[in-house]
Amino acid sequence: MSPKGGMSFLIPMKKLVIFLVALIVVAGAQAQSVKGKLIIIGGGSRPDDLVERIIAESGLRAGGYCVILPMSSEDPDSSVYYASQQFLERGIKNLYGFNFKKDQPIKASWIDSIRTANLIYITGGDQTRFMGIAEGTEIVTAIHDAYRNGAVVSGTSAGAAVMSKLMITGNELKKKEYSATFETIESNNIEIKTGLGLLTTTIIDQHFLIRSRHNRLLTAIIEHPEMTGIGIDESTAILVNGKNVEVLGASQVLVYKNPAKSRTSKNEKLGARKLSIDVYLPGEKFRLP
Repeated sequence: MSPKGGMSFLIPMKKLVIFLVALIVVAGAQAQSVKGKLIIIGGGSRPDDLVERIIAESGLRAGGYCVILPMSSEDPDSSVYYASQQFLERGIKNLYGFNFKKDQPIKASWIDSIRTANLIYITGGDQTRFMGIAEGTEIVTAIHDAYRNGAVVSGTSAGAAVMSKLMITGNELKKKEYSATFETIESNNIEIKTGLGLLTTTIIDQHFLIRSRHNRLLTAIIEHPEMTGIGIDESTAILVNGKNVEVLGASQVLVYKNPAKSRTSKNEKLGARKLSIDVYLPGEKFRLP
């Protein structure tokens, strides 16, 4: 016979177990609920086979349309033009450029078009400029809705940087003049702002090898050790399908991790132990955490 009160203890425990199992199932279902894919390009030219892969993954030959978002660019009209050319050369004509502007009313018809697009393509320029227009608006919501419902979201250069929740702006907080790379690995120097958040456990860096951006991505994963840093070289992309990643294009992708969450410092210079680095070639695959 159970001790007095024993049954009242066992029943809540059973309910707790059932509740926790239900939470796990729901979390798993939510993780699988995203039907779309990301094709994140490190800048530079787009190889023909990469463009063909974007078309194939988004199903544009079977119908539908592409929305180009040029708000990163100082010259959005030219940005839409150049982003369109390789698609037009391949017979893809359903291309629409939507240049949203800061402090101007957001067109509901454009938002609806983003939400139902097959492909959303974000051009290069300045990622801070893009998020300065998009952050906190229906633009971000519509991109997430489209991605969740099966659209391909692609971007190059600045359009790659905006994919992650923690977005590298490229600015150094301790230097006034912009530099394509960081000369040091030191604390409180890398500027991080909010991106689109299509990737929540990853920080993206672009033009990676050609501009030697190792220092700033190393700084990012030391100061944000819960994140995986992915550096994508020019003419190269990653195709993200859930947690599965495939390298596309011409060059390499570098993946930095700080599994021990290590961080030391002296005179503002950062140190860390047991960092990991993987270098992936086109056609190779890996998984996100």
